[in-house]
Amino acid sequence: MNDRKLYRLFAFSLVASSVILYFIEYLLMGDTGSIFSMFVGNLAFLPINVLLVTLVIHKLLNDMEKSNRIEKLNMVIGTFFSQTGTRLLAFFSEADPGIEEIRKYLIVRKDWSEKEFSDVSRRLKNYDYAIRAGALDLPGLRDFLEQRNDSLLRLLENPVMLEHETFTELLRAAFHLTEELLNRKDLDELPPSDLEHLEGDVRRVYSLLVYEWVAYMEYLKDNYPYLFSLSMRTNPFDREASPVVK
Repeated sequence: MNDRKLYRLFAFSLVASSVILYFIEYLLMGDTGSIFSMFVGNLAFLPINVLLVTLVIHKLLNDMEKSNRIEKLNMVIGTFFSQTGTRLLAFFSEADPGIEEIRKYLIVRKDWSEKEFSDVSRRLKNYDYAIRAGALDLPGLRDFLEQRNDSLLRLLENPVMLEHETFTELLRAAFHLTEELLNRKDLDELPPSDLEHLEGDVRRVYSLLVYEWVAYMEYLKDNYPYLFSLSMRTNPFDREASPVVK
Protein backbone atom coordinates (compact mmCIF):
# COMPACT_ATOMS: atom_id res chain seq x y z
CA MET A 1 0.00 0.00 0.00
CA ASN A 2 1.47 3.36 -1.06
CA ASP A 3 1.57 6.47 1.10
CA ARG A 4 -1.38 8.16 -0.65
CA LYS A 5 -3.70 5.20 -0.08
CA LEU A 6 -2.56 4.91 3.50
CA TYR A 7 -3.24 8.61 4.06
CA ARG A 8 -6.76 8.29 2.55
CA LEU A 9 -7.50 5.26 4.71
CA PHE A 10 -6.35 7.10 7.81
CA ALA A 11 -8.50 10.16 6.99
CA PHE A 12 -11.55 7.98 6.26
CA SER A 13 -11.06 6.12 9.55
CA LEU A 14 -11.04 9.38 11.51
CA VAL A 15 -14.20 10.68 9.81
CA ALA A 16 -15.97 7.34 10.23
CA SER A 17 -15.01 7.23 13.93
CA SER A 18 -16.43 10.71 14.43
CA VAL A 19 -19.72 9.79 12.71
CA ILE A 20 -20.06 6.62 14.77
CA LEU A 21 -19.41 8.48 18.03
CA TYR A 22 -21.98 11.17 17.18
CA PHE A 23 -24.49 8.47 16.27
CA ILE A 24 -23.92 6.74 19.61
CA GLU A 25 -24.37 10.07 21.35
CA TYR A 26 -27.67 10.57 19.47
CA LEU A 27 -28.89 7.11 20.56
CA LEU A 28 -28.06 7.92 24.18
CA MET A 29 -29.33 11.51 24.31
CA GLY A 30 -31.84 11.70 21.45
CA ASP A 31 -31.41 15.49 21.30
CA THR A 32 -30.17 16.57 17.87
CA GLY A 33 -30.17 20.26 18.88
CA SER A 34 -27.72 19.70 21.74
CA ILE A 35 -25.55 17.47 19.60
CA PHE A 36 -25.45 20.06 16.81
CA SER A 37 -24.63 22.82 19.31
CA MET A 38 -21.76 20.77 20.71
CA PHE A 39 -20.55 20.01 17.19
CA VAL A 40 -20.44 23.71 16.29
CA GLY A 41 -18.64 24.51 19.57
CA ASN A 42 -16.03 21.85 18.93
CA LEU A 43 -15.65 23.02 15.32
CA ALA A 44 -15.09 26.61 16.51
CA PHE A 45 -12.29 25.49 18.83
CA LEU A 46 -10.68 23.28 16.17
CA PRO A 47 -8.35 25.97 14.66
CA ILE A 48 -7.01 26.84 18.11
CA ASN A 49 -6.58 23.17 18.92
CA VAL A 50 -4.69 22.57 15.67
CA LEU A 51 -2.49 25.60 16.38
CA LEU A 52 -1.59 24.42 19.88
CA VAL A 53 -0.90 20.84 18.80
CA THR A 54 1.13 22.01 15.82
CA LEU A 55 3.30 24.30 17.94
CA VAL A 56 3.97 21.64 20.56
CA ILE A 57 4.73 18.89 18.06
CA HIS A 58 6.84 21.24 15.94
CA LYS A 59 8.92 22.24 18.95
CA LEU A 60 9.38 18.64 20.05
CA LEU A 61 10.47 17.58 16.56
CA ASN A 62 12.83 20.55 16.27
CA ASP A 63 14.39 19.78 19.66
CA MET A 64 14.89 16.13 18.69
CA GLU A 65 16.38 17.08 15.33
CA LYS A 66 18.67 19.65 16.92
CA SER A 67 19.86 17.13 19.49
CA ASN A 68 20.65 14.63 16.74
CA ARG A 69 22.53 17.25 14.72
CA ILE A 70 24.62 18.28 17.74
CA GLU A 71 25.43 14.64 18.47
CA LYS A 72 26.55 13.99 14.89
CA LEU A 73 28.54 17.22 14.83
CA ASN A 74 30.44 16.36 17.98
CA MET A 75 31.16 12.87 16.65
CA VAL A 76 32.81 14.53 13.64
CA ILE A 77 34.73 16.93 15.89
CA GLY A 78 35.87 14.01 18.04
CA THR A 79 37.16 12.21 14.94
CA PHE A 80 39.12 15.31 13.95
CA PHE A 81 40.81 15.68 17.33
CA SER A 82 41.64 11.98 17.68
CA GLN A 83 43.19 11.80 14.19
CA THR A 84 44.60 15.29 13.67
CA GLY A 85 43.79 18.03 16.17
CA THR A 86 45.53 16.74 19.30
CA ARG A 87 48.75 16.05 17.40
CA LEU A 88 48.63 19.50 15.82
CA LEU A 89 48.28 21.07 19.26
CA ALA A 90 51.43 19.25 20.34
CA PHE A 91 53.26 20.52 17.24
CA PHE A 92 52.23 24.12 17.78
CA SER A 93 52.50 24.35 21.57
CA GLU A 94 56.11 23.14 21.50
CA ALA A 95 56.98 26.02 19.15
CA ASP A 96 55.05 28.62 21.15
CA PRO A 97 57.49 30.75 23.18
CA GLY A 98 54.73 32.01 25.46
CA ILE A 99 53.04 28.68 26.10
CA GLU A 100 53.86 28.74 29.82
CA GLU A 101 51.55 31.74 30.15
CA ILE A 102 48.52 29.59 29.39
CA ARG A 103 49.74 26.01 29.91
CA LYS A 104 48.57 25.88 33.53
CA TYR A 105 45.09 26.98 32.48
CA LEU A 106 44.85 24.21 29.88
CA ILE A 107 45.46 21.31 32.26
CA VAL A 108 41.80 20.32 32.31
CA ARG A 109 40.59 18.48 35.43
CA LYS A 110 37.56 16.31 36.01
CA ASP A 111 36.18 18.66 38.67
CA TRP A 112 36.12 21.71 36.38
CA SER A 113 32.86 23.63 36.38
CA GLU A 114 31.23 25.51 33.52
CA LYS A 115 32.69 28.74 34.95
CA GLU A 116 36.24 27.39 34.77
CA PHE A 117 35.82 26.43 31.12
CA SER A 118 34.39 29.90 30.42
CA ASP A 119 37.31 31.56 32.18
CA VAL A 120 39.82 29.61 30.12
CA SER A 121 38.00 30.45 26.87
CA ARG A 122 38.09 34.12 27.82
CA ARG A 123 41.83 33.97 28.51
CA LEU A 124 42.43 32.29 25.16
CA LYS A 125 40.71 35.14 23.30
CA ASN A 126 43.28 37.55 24.74
CA TYR A 127 46.31 35.31 24.22
CA ASP A 128 48.95 36.40 21.68
CA TYR A 129 49.72 33.01 20.03
CA ALA A 130 53.18 34.32 19.20
CA ILE A 131 54.30 31.13 17.50
CA ARG A 132 57.28 31.29 15.14
CA ALA A 133 57.28 29.27 11.93
CA GLY A 134 61.07 28.94 12.14
CA ALA A 135 60.72 27.14 15.46
CA LEU A 136 58.46 24.50 13.90
CA ASP A 137 59.51 21.29 12.24
CA LEU A 138 57.95 22.43 8.98
CA PRO A 139 58.86 19.30 6.95
CA GLY A 140 57.42 17.12 9.72
CA LEU A 141 54.29 19.27 9.92
CA ARG A 142 53.88 19.12 6.15
CA ASP A 143 54.22 15.32 6.10
CA PHE A 144 51.74 14.98 8.94
CA LEU A 145 49.16 17.22 7.26
CA GLU A 146 49.70 15.57 3.89
CA GLN A 147 48.83 12.19 5.40
CA ARG A 148 45.57 13.66 6.70
CA ASN A 149 44.77 15.85 3.72
CA ASP A 150 41.99 13.57 2.44
CA SER A 151 40.36 13.26 5.87
CA LEU A 152 40.44 17.05 6.32
CA LEU A 153 38.81 17.50 2.94
CA ARG A 154 36.08 14.96 3.77
CA LEU A 155 35.39 16.72 7.05
CA LEU A 156 35.18 20.06 5.27
CA GLU A 157 32.71 18.62 2.75
CA ASN A 158 30.53 17.07 5.47
CA PRO A 159 27.17 18.95 5.44
CA VAL A 160 26.88 18.68 9.22
CA MET A 161 29.76 21.16 9.46
CA LEU A 162 27.42 23.92 8.34
CA GLU A 163 26.00 23.81 11.87
CA HIS A 164 29.30 24.95 13.39
CA GLU A 165 30.84 28.06 11.81
CA THR A 166 33.93 28.34 14.02
CA PHE A 167 34.90 24.70 13.57
CA THR A 168 34.34 24.99 9.81
CA GLU A 169 36.68 27.97 9.85
CA LEU A 170 39.26 25.85 11.68
CA LEU A 171 39.04 23.15 9.00
CA ARG A 172 39.41 25.73 6.24
CA ALA A 173 42.45 27.22 7.98
CA ALA A 174 44.05 23.79 8.45
CA PHE A 175 43.38 22.83 4.84
CA HIS A 176 44.86 26.14 3.65
CA LEU A 177 47.99 25.63 5.77
CA THR A 178 48.34 22.14 4.27
CA GLU A 179 48.19 23.57 0.75
CA GLU A 180 50.72 26.29 1.61
CA LEU A 181 53.21 23.73 2.92
CA LEU A 182 52.69 21.25 0.08
CA ASN A 183 53.37 23.94 -2.52
CA ARG A 184 56.88 24.57 -1.18
CA LYS A 185 59.58 22.15 -2.23
CA ASP A 186 62.24 23.12 0.28
CA LEU A 187 60.93 24.19 3.68
CA ASP A 188 64.41 24.45 5.18
CA GLU A 189 65.55 27.34 2.99
CA LEU A 190 62.69 29.82 3.15
CA PRO A 191 63.32 33.58 3.21
CA PRO A 192 62.19 35.58 6.27
CA SER A 193 59.32 37.11 4.30
CA ASP A 194 57.90 33.68 3.48
CA LEU A 195 58.36 32.45 7.04
CA GLU A 196 56.39 35.47 8.21
CA HIS A 197 53.62 34.57 5.79
CA LEU A 198 53.52 30.99 7.08
CA GLU A 199 53.45 32.29 10.66
CA GLY A 200 50.15 33.99 9.90
CA ASP A 201 48.70 30.73 8.57
CA VAL A 202 50.01 28.74 11.54
CA ARG A 203 48.70 31.23 14.08
CA ARG A 204 45.27 31.18 12.48
CA VAL A 205 45.08 27.39 12.83
CA TYR A 206 46.63 27.41 16.30
CA SER A 207 44.28 30.00 17.81
CA LEU A 208 41.14 28.36 16.39
CA LEU A 209 42.38 24.90 17.35
CA VAL A 210 43.02 25.68 21.02
CA TYR A 211 39.64 27.38 21.41
CA GLU A 212 37.76 24.47 19.80
CA TRP A 213 39.72 21.95 21.86
CA VAL A 214 38.58 23.56 25.11
CA ALA A 215 34.96 23.60 23.93
CA TYR A 216 35.20 19.94 22.93
CA MET A 217 36.72 18.99 26.29
CA GLU A 218 33.77 20.64 28.05
CA TYR A 219 31.35 18.70 25.85
CA LEU A 220 33.08 15.41 26.69
CA LYS A 221 33.06 16.17 30.41
CA ASP A 222 29.32 16.82 30.37
CA ASN A 223 28.34 13.93 28.11
CA TYR A 224 31.01 11.22 27.86
CA PRO A 225 33.09 10.82 31.04
CA TYR A 226 35.07 7.86 29.67
CA LEU A 227 36.15 9.80 26.56
CA PHE A 228 36.89 12.80 28.75
CA SER A 229 39.13 10.64 30.95
CA LEU A 230 41.26 9.58 27.97
CA SER A 231 41.42 13.15 26.66
CA MET A 232 42.71 14.35 30.04
CA ARG A 233 45.35 11.61 30.05
CA THR A 234 46.51 12.58 26.55
CA ASN A 235 46.30 16.35 27.04
CA PRO A 236 48.84 17.87 24.59
CA PHE A 237 49.53 20.75 27.00
CA ASP A 238 50.33 18.51 29.96
CA ARG A 239 53.98 17.42 29.91
CA GLU A 240 53.21 14.73 32.48
CA ALA A 241 50.25 13.35 30.55
CA SER A 242 50.16 9.61 29.99
CA PRO A 243 47.43 7.33 28.62
CA VAL A 244 48.35 4.87 31.37
CA VAL A 245 45.94 5.10 34.29
CA LYS A 246 47.89 5.72 37.50
